[in-house]
Amino acid sequence: MPSKRYKKLPNNNSELSADLIEKLLPEVKKNCTTKFDESVDLSFQINNKQKKSEVNIRTIVNLPGGTGKDVKVAVVCEDVKSKDAKDAGADIVGGDEFIDKIKAGEINFEKLICTPAMMIKLSKLGKVLGPKGLMPNPKLGSVTEDLKNAIKDAKSGQAEIRNDKDGNIGVSIGKKSFEDDKLIKNYNAILDALEKEKSNNTLKGDLIKSAFITSSMGVSYKLKLNKVI
Repeated sequence: MPSKRYKKLPNNNSELSADLIEKLLPEVKKNCTTKFDESVDLSFQINNKQKKSEVNIRTIVNLPGGTGKDVKVAVVCEDVKSKDAKDAGADIVGGDEFIDKIKAGEINFEKLICTPAMMIKLSKLGKVLGPKGLMPNPKLGSVTEDLKNAIKDAKSGQAEIRNDKDGNIGVSIGKKSFEDDKLIKNYNAILDALEKEKSNNTLKGDLIKSAFITSSMGVSYKLKLNKVI
């Protein structure tokens, strides 16, 4: 049964025409009636079913306005690089013993970064890290010698864009408490990343079929993109 709070939210939103994010943000924020700082979320339906191939998108976006979240970052590296990782702000740093802890199921971090040399050992934990989306990936910048910048990016605010088998993408652009211009900057960064992914794939027609914006516990609105992707 819907809660009393939910029943008070607009129920004609599905009948409304798609609109630009600048017009919809005030409505989305007005619907944030819970006691916590709700996230502002986007959902896209992409045209991933092609005649000759299937489009799979997976990339990382550095959000200029941040995410509003404190991300716990772990680093697997050689002992000689441990100090650099700690100085750069990593919450957990380790080598072989840390890998053994991960293998045993001790996963108390939200982002894992690894040096190329240690990735050979870490790659054996695909069944442990893969389902949780924590396996480091060179394409996503989480397998690197440049630990300082990787940790900085992870801490400052990143969003992963990844579609499921049905072509759905869900991604947060920040919190209700963010100023609108900060949310819009993050939104534009997401669109730029999707546009880049489209150019990297042999795709006929538009990549994005539909887009919606909502809050954690709110209702969704049809989103009109400010560029054709």
